[in-house]
Amino acid sequence: MAKGTHTEETFEAFIEAHLLEHGGYKAASPDDYDRESALLPAEALGYIEATQPKAWAKLEATHKDKLKPLLLKELVKVLDQRGSLEVLRHGFKFYGQTLRLATFEPGNKLNPENWALFEKNRLHVVRQLRYDPKNDNELDLALFLNGVPIVTVELKNAMTGQKVGHAIRQYKKDRDPKAPIFRWKGGAKRALVHFAVDTDEAFMATRLEGGRTFFLPFNRGDHGGKGNPAVAGKHRTHYLWEEVWERRSLLDLVGRFIHLQTEEQVDPNTGNKTEKQTLIFPRYHQRDCVRNLIAAARDQGAGTNYLVQHSAGSGKSNSIAWLAHRLASLHDDEDNKVYDGVIVLTDRKVLDRQLQDTIYQFEHKEGVVVKVDQRSDQLAQALNDGVAIIISTIHKFGFIQDKLEDLPDRRYALIVDEAHSSQSGDMAATVKELLSDSSITEKLEEEADDLSPIDLLGKRKALFRGPQENISFFAFTATPKFKTLEMFGHKDPEGRPAPFHLYSMRQAIEEGFILDVLKGYTTYERFFKLAKAVADDPSLDKRKAASALARFVNLHPTNIAQKTEIIVEHFRSCVKPLLGGKAKAMLVTGSRLQAVKYKLAFDAYIQEKGHTDVRCLVAFSGEVRDDEVPTVTYTEPKMNGGIAETELPQKFASDAFQILIVANKY
Repeated sequence: MAKGTHTEETFEAFIEAHLLEHGGYKAASPDDYDRESALLPAEALGYIEATQPKAWAKLEATHKDKLKPLLLKELVKVLDQRGSLEVLRHGFKFYGQTLRLATFEPGNKLNPENWALFEKNRLHVVRQLRYDPKNDNELDLALFLNGVPIVTVELKNAMTGQKVGHAIRQYKKDRDPKAPIFRWKGGAKRALVHFAVDTDEAFMATRLEGGRTFFLPFNRGDHGGKGNPAVAGKHRTHYLWEEVWERRSLLDLVGRFIHLQTEEQVDPNTGNKTEKQTLIFPRYHQRDCVRNLIAAARDQGAGTNYLVQHSAGSGKSNSIAWLAHRLASLHDDEDNKVYDGVIVLTDRKVLDRQLQDTIYQFEHKEGVVVKVDQRSDQLAQALNDGVAIIISTIHKFGFIQDKLEDLPDRRYALIVDEAHSSQSGDMAATVKELLSDSSITEKLEEEADDLSPIDLLGKRKALFRGPQENISFFAFTATPKFKTLEMFGHKDPEGRPAPFHLYSMRQAIEEGFILDVLKGYTTYERFFKLAKAVADDPSLDKRKAASALARFVNLHPTNIAQKTEIIVEHFRSCVKPLLGGKAKAMLVTGSRLQAVKYKLAFDAYIQEKGHTDVRCLVAFSGEVRDDEVPTVTYTEPKMNGGIAETELPQKFASDAFQILIVANKY
C-alpha cells in the first residue's frame, strides 16, 4: 500500500498528484465544468484560439463579442450530433472555417508544426466533479482533453471495506445514464470510457445503461490468471495512472485505438435487420500487445517474426486491425517507413469488413485497405499498386505468380490470423518467394551454374522456407503447436521458443470471456482385454497393437452409433435448454477421419429420429479422404437463421479440429 492512501479521499488525491506531477495534466476546479454542455468551456475555446489563430481572427472579425457564445453553442451541437470521438479526430466547420479540437501524435518528425500543435493539447484532471444538472452527485475523478471529458472514474479503497464491485454498482444504480456527460445516442456523445477502480482491480465500460451496463476487466493478469500482480511499494492498479492515463498514452488511445463498431443484426424470427453500435476501448492486453509489437518493429525493422498467443475471447479481430493500421504508418528513428506494405492473411469474413471500418475511422482515405474477396487478379493488382494494407487468404498467393509485374524491393509486414504449423509449409514459402528481396534471386542465379537442378531446387526451397530480411511475420494464434512456436516465437531465458505476447486461456476463462469446457466434460469409458495366443511371441509389438486396436474400435460403426445416440440425446435433454435455448456442445475427436464419421453418424441419427431442433457442424483443417466416406448432402445452419444445402464430396475442409452440435436457432 502506497503511503497516505488509506482512505478513498486520499486515494483520489494520490492519483491526482501523480497525474499532475508525472502525467502531463493540469488541475481544474469542479466549478469550471458546465453541467449542461458537459464541457470545460473555457478550455475548449481556449485551445481553439491558441492553436488556430488565423481562423480565430477571421471569426472574431465577423462575430466580435458574440464569437465565444456562438462557437460554444455550435460545438455542443456537433458533439451531440456526431459524438466527441468523431469531433476530436476530424474537427468541425463553423462559418466557413474548419476547426480542430485536438491534434494527435504525428507518425514521423517530418513536420515540426504538427509536433508543436501536439504539444499544445490540454489535459485536465478534476476531482469530485458535480456532473448532473439535476442534482449534486459527484464523480471521484474525470479526465479532460481540450475541455472534452474522456474518462470518468469511480474509486474505491479496499482498506475501507469498499471494492471495485461497489464502484460498478455505483455506476449502475446511482449514475443517471441520461446525464449529459454519460449520454449515448448512436455513439458516445461526451465521456468515452468509465472506469471502476480499487487498489487491486480495474473494470471499464464505454456505455452506461443502468442495470444492464456491462463492465469489462481491465487488468494485466496475474501469473496467467485474472487480476493484477503485486508490485512492491505500489498499488496493483498503479498501471492505470502511471501508464494508461498518462498524457501521451491517453492521446494515443483517443487518436488510434478507440473506435465505434457497427454490426448488423438479423432477427431470426422476422428477418428484420437492425444496427448495433459499440464503442470499442482496448482491454489492457490488447493495448499492451499492440504497443509492444510496434516498439519492437520500430527497433528491429523488417526481418523479425513475432508470435502472439491470445486465447479465444481476447478480441483478436480488433488487435489485428489496430496493429495493421499502426504498422502501415510506422516510421523508424530516422523517419524512414519500416514497412512498405501490410498484408493480413485470414480466412475470417468478419475481420476484413471490421478492419476496413476501423481504419477508415482513423484515416478517412480511400484505397488505404483492399480486401481480396474475389479472384486472385485482385491480389496481384493490389501488390502491383503498392496498396498500404491488403487482406487476403494465403491460398490466393499460389495463383498470382504469372500476374505480377516486376515488384520493386519492398519491406512487408505479414499479419497471420490463426497461425498454425501449416504456415511453415509450401504455401508460406510461396508467399515469401513472391515478396522476397531480389537479392535472393540474384544469389541463386549466380550459383545456378555450379549446382545441379535438384540441388538448386533444394536450395531454393530452403531459402524461401527460412526467414526473409524484408518480411516480418506477426502471427496470432490461441493454441500454437511447437512448430508454430519455433517458426514465429522468440527464445525465452532458458532458450525455449516462447510467444512474444501472451493472453492465456486461463485468464480468459477466469475473466468470463470463454467457458471452461472441461467443467462440462463427459467421458465415455471403455474396457477391452487382449490375450496373446503365444505369450513369448516376439512378432507382436504391444504398443503398435494397442494403437491399432484403439483406432479400429474408435472408427467401428457400432461404437460410433452407440456414442452418437448417447451424445445427441444427452445434448437435447440436458444441454440445449441452457443459455436460453442457445447452448452448444462440442465433441473433440482423436483424428479428422473420426470427425467426418461422427458427422455422418450424427446426421443419420438426427434424420432417423426426426430431431428438427438440432443441427450438426463439423470443422477441421486440411483434407480427409476415405474409401468408406460417400458423397453426401447435408443442411448447414447459417447465422441469419436460413438453411443452405451444401454438397460435400470425399473431402471436407474448414478451420478447427472439432465436431459441434448446436441448437437450430442461434
